[in-house]
Amino acid sequence: MRVPVPEKYERNGWPSVDRPDLAPPEGWSLPLIASVNRVYQSRLSPDGGRIAFVWNREEQADIYVMPAKGGWPSRVSFTRPSTPYWWDRAPQWSPDGKWLAFRMKGHVHIVDSRGGIPEKLPAPLDASASPIWMPDSNQLIVTIRPDEIPHLALTDREGTFVRVLTRDAGEDSDPRPSPDGTMVAYVHWPDDDRNRRDIRLVDLVSGATRVLVGAPKMKDWFPRWSPDGKWLAFLSQRSDFNQVWLVRPDGSDLHPFTNLGTNVEEFSWSPDGTRLALVVNRRGRLDLASAALGSGRIEEVKTGRGVYSRPQWSPDGAYLYVEYEDPLAPPDIHRIDVATGRVKQLTFSNPPALATRPMVMPEEAVYKSYDGLEIAGLLYKPKHPNGAALVHPHGGPTEQFGYTWEILIQYLAAKGYTVLCPNYRGSTGYGLAFEHANYNNWGMGDVQDCLHAAKFLAEMPEIDPARLGIYGSSYGGYLTVACLARDPEFLFACGISQYGDASLVSSWAQCDRNTRLYTEMQIGHPSDNWEVFVDASSIHQVANIQAPLLLLHGLEDEVVVPQASEELAEALKRHNKTFEYKTYAGEPHGFQKRETVLDASARLERFLDWYLLPPSVPSPMRMELPNVVEEDEE
Repeated sequence: MRVPVPEKYERNGWPSVDRPDLAPPEGWSLPLIASVNRVYQSRLSPDGGRIAFVWNREEQADIYVMPAKGGWPSRVSFTRPSTPYWWDRAPQWSPDGKWLAFRMKGHVHIVDSRGGIPEKLPAPLDASASPIWMPDSNQLIVTIRPDEIPHLALTDREGTFVRVLTRDAGEDSDPRPSPDGTMVAYVHWPDDDRNRRDIRLVDLVSGATRVLVGAPKMKDWFPRWSPDGKWLAFLSQRSDFNQVWLVRPDGSDLHPFTNLGTNVEEFSWSPDGTRLALVVNRRGRLDLASAALGSGRIEEVKTGRGVYSRPQWSPDGAYLYVEYEDPLAPPDIHRIDVATGRVKQLTFSNPPALATRPMVMPEEAVYKSYDGLEIAGLLYKPKHPNGAALVHPHGGPTEQFGYTWEILIQYLAAKGYTVLCPNYRGSTGYGLAFEHANYNNWGMGDVQDCLHAAKFLAEMPEIDPARLGIYGSSYGGYLTVACLARDPEFLFACGISQYGDASLVSSWAQCDRNTRLYTEMQIGHPSDNWEVFVDASSIHQVANIQAPLLLLHGLEDEVVVPQASEELAEALKRHNKTFEYKTYAGEPHGFQKRETVLDASARLERFLDWYLLPPSVPSPMRMELPNVVEEDEE
């Protein structure tokens, strides 16, 4: 049993009080942004009449069901704890529509789709994830984790038996049964090649497994059966961008289905098997398209400056159900008429007060890094700039800043901060070569990309070069510390790292298995690449840090363990650096509790205001002080 670690707070060298001359922007408040809810992981019922989804609100991420045409949602789970949405999984309808299966507290639960008390399937299904129904609506494919390694197993609705399906060395995920229930396609991640993903098949009659598609240092994933079972479509990195490929179940007729100069992020088969709905990445915009199986002809369904995800066809093929968000609108479920393009919003997840707040639509900014490599990012330009600017690198590193809804950035823009979110080398969405440019290069080229983002901002006429800050979370927090430690020009006046890292060897030894393997995929094993690990660890350059640093970390974080910030804080203390350090009990990798979000946001705001805004800064949130008369200079 894990012994609880008490929360900790330390600071050195700065006044931990609010700025008396500053106030929140008109109409905004930190409690307002901390009240944000999120709808995600939607799933249309087999008959198309209902939608199940996760609604993360009131510090819980419960399952709700609502009519597919719109209406009031009903709650079918009541104790499902909040979890970072990027880790959560969708509830799964049984093919007959009578049951919903979902993961909760490390176990598979099943509930009557009309409501009731969810039943937990017994051990050894402990720590199961992604339950997938078989066509008979009685059996499920679940993930079991002997020795932390995920494999696939078959069980019934009561969990009375368990049949292990996969045993090969490596990890198995994303199982998809064939329409006739005789085979299961799944993704296999071999132990001996961390940059490989295979699609394999297991025959449920014989129990035999075989590789359907796969090659060394090649990633194939996201297998989906055609409705008639004659094809498997999947995503592949067999070219410079992720594309849809097709293959017969016997391994024949392997060929690309799409050939776009950009990533296809996900897809879904139409009910008649003649088309695929595609989510296409266009430099951070995720557009919705449709492609014909015979001709390959692609038609745009919805484009714009936003993000479409999780497309699902209605049984008659007339509608596409999607999740949609953009910089001005939080994520919600929408229904799109395929013939007319008309959109109906089905969920309204957030407080009406947010809809009236002025927000900023970012624009794409492109600049060149130290080696001439072109770096793209999103630039949030406030209506009333206060002269200060922020570089905000994303996590990952294999992620991308796109046209999503970022409420904290909108709050900072309302205060007058200009914010640049660079998609540094290692980001997805710009081709495989760009994504792999970060391999064996952590803390080097990506740091230079962020430093040149600061130089790009400094050249803007409305920006004071002396008032630049940097903040990020996870790998963005890692880059924050690395930039402060490796910036000979001292471009940044302050930095903020939320659950970031600075000592990769130490963190590699203590983090969870998935994070450890992800690290090895990118920069190898410490025993083989010791110099890369050491060079990428900015804790060895703490003496070079001149800017004040704020560290925030959750004590239940298993991705970047809290010891990472603890070690950094101790190093900062030894070198008498200016810093603030705060930990939060019960928080994982991504703050979930409202009180934590409030406290962390307040500390972030106070830190930025102290170091980036002078007392006389003209800004939309400046308070009018009594008995002060401003006179024109002669």
